[in-house]
Amino acid sequence: MSEAAVISRGTPPGLVPGQGSVLIIDDEAAIRESLQTLLELEGYDVEAAADGEEGLARLGERPFDLVLLDLALPDRNGLELLPEIRAIDPQLSIIMITAYGTVEDAVRAMQSGANNFLQKPWDNEKLLADVRAAVSRRRTEEENIQLKRALKQRYNFESIVGKSEPMLKIFDLVGQVAPSRSTVLLQGESGTGKELIAKALHLNSPRRDRPFVPVNTGSMPADLLESTLFGHVKGAFTSAIASKKGLFEIADRGTLFLDEIGSMGIETQAKILRVLQDRKFMHLGGVHEIQVDVRIIAATNVDLRQLVREGKFREDLFYRLNVITIDLPALRQRKEDIPLLVDFFLRKYSEENQQPLRRVTPEALRPLMNYAWPGNVRELENVMERAVVLSSSTEISPELLPDHIAGRGTTLPVMETRADASLFEVMEECERQIIVAMLEKCGWNQTEAADRFHIPLSTLNQKIKRLNIEIKKKGRE
Repeated sequence: MSEAAVISRGTPPGLVPGQGSVLIIDDEAAIRESLQTLLELEGYDVEAAADGEEGLARLGERPFDLVLLDLALPDRNGLELLPEIRAIDPQLSIIMITAYGTVEDAVRAMQSGANNFLQKPWDNEKLLADVRAAVSRRRTEEENIQLKRALKQRYNFESIVGKSEPMLKIFDLVGQVAPSRSTVLLQGESGTGKELIAKALHLNSPRRDRPFVPVNTGSMPADLLESTLFGHVKGAFTSAIASKKGLFEIADRGTLFLDEIGSMGIETQAKILRVLQDRKFMHLGGVHEIQVDVRIIAATNVDLRQLVREGKFREDLFYRLNVITIDLPALRQRKEDIPLLVDFFLRKYSEENQQPLRRVTPEALRPLMNYAWPGNVRELENVMERAVVLSSSTEISPELLPDHIAGRGTTLPVMETRADASLFEVMEECERQIIVAMLEKCGWNQTEAADRFHIPLSTLNQKIKRLNIEIKKKGRE
């Protein structure tokens, strides 16, 4: 079929407008008109340019999915134009068209960055097939770029909100450490964002396109944890009815994030140590060694050095994990970040709940700034999500905050500290008295207190132990 036949073609069934955008760069008016008519009947958004300069100007004004580029243009050779087009849009699909095509021309065009090469006079069906393939390739590449950008925005520095000095130092440290393969130990209280930092380390590393595999090592018994980490062969234990890969295999060439590693048993610690040393392990019940390349990022909310002194954590494993340590500050230690975090979470949950953007009133921000946040950023996020869901207007007022944060119904004792007490000691005493006051209000029911604080019971218990709070007998007076 010649190009002259395109005028009589109808729109084929199943094709609708909006399939893609095409720019034609050709100095022959008849060719431009013929191609434009053919493609517009197929539902494409088409523009045309008579020479290279006009074509570059059109590309600078708006994006296109595909360029049909003539090899011989009046102001320059199409091959010379290719690098300039690629500089404007590196992912743009380009098909070269010429009346004087040779094998050498095709090779040169592909080497210069063209995706395909067609010779005049063309076959309409083949040209349309090539255009569909080129536009589809462009759309797929753009979707992949958008997906990676969204993932990076979600898990990279953009979602780790903070302008305080401690957080700026952490951003710098993550940027320095991420490209290496060194093991990283993240230390900080529950809710400080250790998994977010671990994801940022992974996504800024050469392993970013490989798996990031998180596991909470403190949430499962030792035998289940070992099976989860190392996998097992069929018949290794009673319920092992089939062989199963472990997380070390799944994370091969990627990153394995071991959260709450301080809760791991001594026997499992020994096996983790061997993987770190030899990069080898065996399935439970297996006899063959498996080689893996996994970067370990571990996290803890307890003092591992103290556990080492108590004989609850292997010293050799501690030093293997403690190659690079990143200490995450508690929210009470970076209160200047609270307004930023409040705004971030209000935007997030307003969008998720398809509600108008909420804003916090100055009267509501004041108790948020004064509260000690024992649950850290996670607790603040929960409070903001709750406020968005319960609000009936665009303003978050103190009435939408939990009682213990807004100061309703809870009277705290006057805090007494030494005159020479450090800021950390003052904040610890403040946190201790807040927890004691809440426990007293709940009749020393730790589960109820944890619920009111919007933190896990395990986190509250760790704080009670750390702050040496003596638990009274349960039951209201």
